[in-house]
Amino acid sequence: MHCHWRDCQAWNQEGLPLSTTSNEACKLYDAVLTQYTGVYDDASVGGIATSMKAMLAADPNFVMGRVLTNGLDLIGTGRTINLDPDFKAAINTMTDMAAKQDITERERQHAKAIQMWAEGDTTGACHVWEDILVAHPTDMLALKFAHDSYFYLGYQPHMRDSIARVLPYWKPTMPLYGYLFGMHSFGLVETSLFSEAEKVSRKGLDINPKDAWSTHSLAHVLEMMGRQDEGISFLSTTVRDWTTCGMLACHNFWHWAVYHIEKGEHTGAVDIFDSEVGERCKKSGAMLDIVDACSLLYRLELEGVNVGDRWNDVFETCRPHTDDHILAFNDVHILMSCLGAKKKDVAKEMMESIREFVKNGKGTNRDVTAEVGLPLCEAFEAYDSGDFARAVNLLNPLRYKVLSIGGSNAQRDVFNLFLINAALKSEDKMHHKLARCLLAERKCLKENAPMTDRLTERAMALHAD
Repeated sequence: MHCHWRDCQAWNQEGLPLSTTSNEACKLYDAVLTQYTGVYDDASVGGIATSMKAMLAADPNFVMGRVLTNGLDLIGTGRTINLDPDFKAAINTMTDMAAKQDITERERQHAKAIQMWAEGDTTGACHVWEDILVAHPTDMLALKFAHDSYFYLGYQPHMRDSIARVLPYWKPTMPLYGYLFGMHSFGLVETSLFSEAEKVSRKGLDINPKDAWSTHSLAHVLEMMGRQDEGISFLSTTVRDWTTCGMLACHNFWHWAVYHIEKGEHTGAVDIFDSEVGERCKKSGAMLDIVDACSLLYRLELEGVNVGDRWNDVFETCRPHTDDHILAFNDVHILMSCLGAKKKDVAKEMMESIREFVKNGKGTNRDVTAEVGLPLCEAFEAYDSGDFARAVNLLNPLRYKVLSIGGSNAQRDVFNLFLINAALKSEDKMHHKLARCLLAERKCLKENAPMTDRLTERAMALHAD
């Protein structure tokens, strides 16, 4: 892993000058960028949080240090300027510094992109980062911020092509070069180019076996191709490599559990939740870990597993975020925790908050929430109250729009499973036929799918009509 941090001169030589005279700030900027790209905490610099503080302490007027710090808060999707005055002040400070200082056009564009993201214009921020990459294709910060934002937006071809456009400009000797392959592979798997995605992810792992993003991408390939046994074997034999990357470890454990659920090995999935996913979610409070915990418990319940009181801890971790409305994808998972923990009063308050956001909010996620997020949440609310027909009628027309809430194909599959289960439980005979049609479609997409086979057997047993 890269650890020879670049100083002012090194950044200049790479054509990515940083407007600071502090070598320490430049080196720590590299350290933070590297940890973000590699999704791990480097103990030599005290981890990513400590190195961010040290970077700003080395030069409090370092605009790109502010860009990086604020950007990571945004990308984490756990803070919003609409509810957090300190965060709003931090964005304003960065914007003022960028306006007043003699910095490069690239740095000015970075500050603009972060301001746009903070104000809700996620798509606009991505356009700015792509402009930066045309002129500076080796700017990893622009590349990674765009990559992660495309993921949140459900812009799958963008996620793939953004990396492909810059690959020829990178050299194997450049710091962070190996991470390009995990990122490119993920774009490939999300656009159903599975064979190519597998080759590219394995190349990333050949360069760096501890590249958790390449591990993650290969886990997606094995999931989407119905290679559950290979997936379990792969993650179990490489666990010491990818658990060094704590920011993504919970998610890779989630993938491991999902393989078990597909196979009907519910005890294995519950054990992973208890030993890893649930504990990591509670400890980190990170939004990625939160949605993993919510999704895993909900999938288990759809399979008929009694998860006991496990929802309670997850709900407590979610509780501070019920009014965030940063991503519709987050909102629906947070709502799962409210319903799962039987906190119907909080669920009702959250739904009112979402409607208020749709009415008075602005930006990319407001529009996505209005069209897809709100009715999707209403479908989960209806299902929880036993109105399965309403759940079907709300979600079925939105099936091909759910992509817009972001997340991966594997993550959003919980909504396909939800719709099938709702249709099976509905009293409407047309919904029973719909369930069988959806299952036939599902089988065509992934032939080795034991869960689909179990659901098909259930459908035939429940409804001969």
